[in-house]
Amino acid sequence: MTQQTLHGTSRKRKRTSGFRARMRTATGRLVIKARRSKGRHRLAV
Repeated sequence: MTQQTLHGTSRKRKRTSGFRARMRTATGRLVIKARRSKGRHRLAV
């Protein structure tokens, strides 16, 4: 039986695209700001 080739890692995902990772950089804060103004339910992963 074949195996799945892509396995997500939640720690990696959080560290790269989590809320605190976004807030760490100026452009990340712009991303959060844009998603807030758009009315996104989820601001980050």
